[in-house]
Amino acid sequence: MSNQTQIFGIDGPGSLLAVLASQRASSISTSSSEGISAAAVSAYIKLVFLGLILCVSLVGNLLVSLLVLRDRALHKAPYFFLLDLCLADVVRSAACFPFVLVSVHNSSAWTYSTFSCKVVAFLAVLFCFHAAFMLFCVAVTRYLAIAHHRFYTKRMTVWTCAAIICMVWTLAIAMASPPVFDVGTYKFIQDEDQCIFEHRYLKTNDTLGFMLMLAVVVLATHGFYAKLLLFEYKHRKMKPVQLVPAISQNWTFHGPGATGQAAANWIAGFGRGPMPPTLLGIRQTLHNQQHRRLMGMEEVRTERRLGRMFYIVTLLFLVLWAPYIMACFWRVFVKSCSIPHRYLSITVWMSFAQAGVNPIICLLLNEDLRKVLRAHLPTYSRTRQHQQLHRHELLVFTIT
Repeated sequence: MSNQTQIFGIDGPGSLLAVLASQRASSISTSSSEGISAAAVSAYIKLVFLGLILCVSLVGNLLVSLLVLRDRALHKAPYFFLLDLCLADVVRSAACFPFVLVSVHNSSAWTYSTFSCKVVAFLAVLFCFHAAFMLFCVAVTRYLAIAHHRFYTKRMTVWTCAAIICMVWTLAIAMASPPVFDVGTYKFIQDEDQCIFEHRYLKTNDTLGFMLMLAVVVLATHGFYAKLLLFEYKHRKMKPVQLVPAISQNWTFHGPGATGQAAANWIAGFGRGPMPPTLLGIRQTLHNQQHRRLMGMEEVRTERRLGRMFYIVTLLFLVLWAPYIMACFWRVFVKSCSIPHRYLSITVWMSFAQAGVNPIICLLLNEDLRKVLRAHLPTYSRTRQHQQLHRHELLVFTIT
């Protein structure tokens, strides 16, 4: 026995236990250092990504809001709703995201009071429901703008838009307020690095009602866009014109099927009696042209472009929020479930990214916003003026 211990350089069994203990301690220290380094890398990625989202959201949403406010041509219903969405995302980014950055920096810990956690959680839920309700109202107005254009142009005034916006905020406050009064739970969720509604098993709290309301609103929004797409598919071709015969009275034709020949006959002296109804109705028709029932092709293209832009915004809202909503439903219906931390972190940061996506989509798909932006850019306006001046000089030179 002594010979074997001397071969390995160990004097006895006590020394052997000491060597084993030191090896185990070194392995634990290396594994813990690897875990700490992995956690540090994850926190660094989260901080960089959320900081990028915060900057893009603040700059992009403020830019779109300023463009809508400065140009009077954009002071109409769809842009009022877009302005409300952008300002809500600005407030969400400025009020909620800095607390998430601080919690990630402090190793997923909340260092403030319980009341401040409730306030931040209330704001997060408020802006989520506000975006869902507002996108639903936008879908309804987009359908009315195409399918019932006369009703839309007469009823969708500034005061109507203000009433819709106030209704949306009222509904969002009503949905976000109950957990503040201890109906449900607002608390800091360490896996999500944020203060939010604690989603638990359906028999534990009332989280199921909140999630069902959000799911129903999102599905109804896409239902209206599907109805709009079906309407455009059915009306993709113009119906043939139904010719109505004109009414003749002393060779002065009038009625729905009359043409300009009645006026020519009356002016040439073939007609007797009073002025034909065709001439009497010309001024009235021009006066009521602003209340016409049909849309021109340019109006149809504009409404379709706006509908396409808002639908992509709504679709991205669903894509970015759907994984987190699925995780919440999993917690509600499965008792004592465990969701992977990496999946939950990705879904939470996807929901944060929704605040910075809207201005990018609007500037890429909306030609009117791009025109206003180019008009307010000093370098672009100077280049445009130089190009126009150069063309004018070339035109004068060719004429002379």
